[in-house]
Amino acid sequence: MNWDDLRFFLAVAGAGSLSGAGQQLGVNTTTVLRRVASLEEDLGARLFERERTGYRLTAAGEKLVEALEPVDRRLSALPRDFAAAGEGAEGTVRLAAGEVVAALLLAPEFPAFHRDHPGLELEIVTDPRLSPIGQVPKIGNPLKDVDIALRLARPTQGDMLMRKVGDMAYALYASPAYLEARGRPAQMQEIAGQDLIGFPRSETPLGPVWWFSRAEKSARIVLRSSSVVARATAAREGLGLAALPCIMGDTEPGLERVFGPDVLGSLELWLMARNDLAQLAHVRAVMEFVVEAVKRRRGRLEGRAHDVRELPVRQRPNH
Repeated sequence: MNWDDLRFFLAVAGAGSLSGAGQQLGVNTTTVLRRVASLEEDLGARLFERERTGYRLTAAGEKLVEALEPVDRRLSALPRDFAAAGEGAEGTVRLAAGEVVAALLLAPEFPAFHRDHPGLELEIVTDPRLSPIGQVPKIGNPLKDVDIALRLARPTQGDMLMRKVGDMAYALYASPAYLEARGRPAQMQEIAGQDLIGFPRSETPLGPVWWFSRAEKSARIVLRSSSVVARATAAREGLGLAALPCIMGDTEPGLERVFGPDVLGSLELWLMARNDLAQLAHVRAVMEFVVEAVKRRRGRLEGRAHDVRELPVRQRPNH
């Protein structure tokens, strides 16, 4: 057995696709497929089932991941462990978060944090694996190559400290021009016939995704995207009604809130850190910073700080 094949196997298991694994490893998909096939031949077992949405682990594949994950976690942590040795409340901390959380929740708090901790370097990684809505994948290490992570789902496994720090509320937004032309829905029944900017079909049906799964039965999906920036831009350009985090949509120029979090719901925001690293002063300082940042912006995060204008319900045109 070529032990390096195991690295390719774990990359596919974590990414769910050959292309995603190839990007992570810096090789082409043909190389990834060849290395996985080699491992399957050595083990005499089929490790993946190829489906329309990607590569799914077989029972044998899940068994192999379960055996390899502790080793992978320890190996990926070695550089950070050595770098952290002997450090006090100084050093570098890598924090993974989605784009909206990083830009709108944490970034405004950075100046104060830097004044209080001038010797601590904070590195923010906007990891796309943390952005999709849904549960933390059963396979894969959410803290690989980072010290702390913020994710919109409850962790399901792993040797980590975890804490729910808040709820990210979602609301439905559209441009004034769209609402003028198509009418402003006042209740669920009036979604029929509207154009919706929705989520990828692969997203777990939680909160706003579940709401869209019902709404699209009578409305029309004109765009699906896992990118919140893409959904917001498309809505601002008048393409349709889009679900956005309130902390973003409420301050986005050119958008009006149509339905609030009471209709679309919210997603849990979880803070994760490795148990051993959480005891280090510089890592603990960043964890405390994240918790306080969420507290200070809780109103915006939960969609309660927006002055929602009471606008008259526009009637749809007869044509």
